[in-house]
Amino acid sequence: MNFEVDSHHLFEDLIAQPLAVSLLEAALSQGRFAPAYLFSGPDGVGRSLAVLRFLEGVLTGGKSLMRERRRLEALNHPDLLWLEPTYQHQGRLVPQSQGEAEGVSRRSPPLLRLEQIRGVTRFLGRQPVEALRGMVVIEAAEAMPEAAANALLKTLEEPGHGLLILLSAAPERLLSTIRSRCQQILFSRLDGDAMEVVLARVQGAEIESSLLGLDKPELLAMAGGSPGALLSHLRAWQLVPEELWHRLEDRPQKPMDALALARDITEALNGEQQLWLINWWQQHLWIQQSDPNPLNRLERLRSHLLGFVQPRLAWEVALLELIPSA
Repeated sequence: MNFEVDSHHLFEDLIAQPLAVSLLEAALSQGRFAPAYLFSGPDGVGRSLAVLRFLEGVLTGGKSLMRERRRLEALNHPDLLWLEPTYQHQGRLVPQSQGEAEGVSRRSPPLLRLEQIRGVTRFLGRQPVEALRGMVVIEAAEAMPEAAANALLKTLEEPGHGLLILLSAAPERLLSTIRSRCQQILFSRLDGDAMEVVLARVQGAEIESSLLGLDKPELLAMAGGSPGALLSHLRAWQLVPEELWHRLEDRPQKPMDALALARDITEALNGEQQLWLINWWQQHLWIQQSDPNPLNRLERLRSHLLGFVQPRLAWEVALLELIPSA
């Protein structure tokens, strides 16, 4: 059965991903869907948006329908299950997107847990409420431990009439047997022109600041061709007090300067912000000097912070060692 696909409206806001769009359009036009898909590529380049538009087409026969779009974007369709990695916190699972708001310690990475994958099996085993099939989306699929991955593999071996979509920025970390049971849809990094087009569409107060990020070489390097990552890094950059930036432009020149900077960094920034600052400073120093030595010392500082060394002490030692030799 062939469907009329209004691709201009359905995928018009997915920028610079022609291969992914052509494959998804072909599936919609033929009305033939693989039991499972693997949307692979960097974070922040449109994978989640592509999932939403593809599922919209699945529900509407390839057309753009605003009612279904709003329900999918709000994740409130009765036949959609959207999973993301979780933290174990106070006896319950907290989704990664809610971790910061709930004050979850994020030193341990979030995981897709066995009970979540078992929930997928139960969801796909029930009768859909409105759609022809149950739809499941799993973010960061590479975050599955072995037990969860094996449970998902069993579901993929007997998918029934469900539609399962895995999102992964590191598909090589998935079991090869999981990858082989999915149709892979590749997403690529964006070049500078495409990044500018995407950022120009940002809504609200971020419009001006998002384009500002294109003028910051450190943030562009950290983003690696991902508009979503650039926006995330820009938000992190804006949380660092302005006076610290002036002192970070160059390495401290005197011991007292190094000790004062260590104090002010640890008082102004939380642990995650300090780790982000190390990433930025490594990029900045590399652009300035292309010298691996200070980068390696900052990498050791990162290891110390992750290893629960007292932050101010770790920064003091690192900054003292980064003072240029006379």
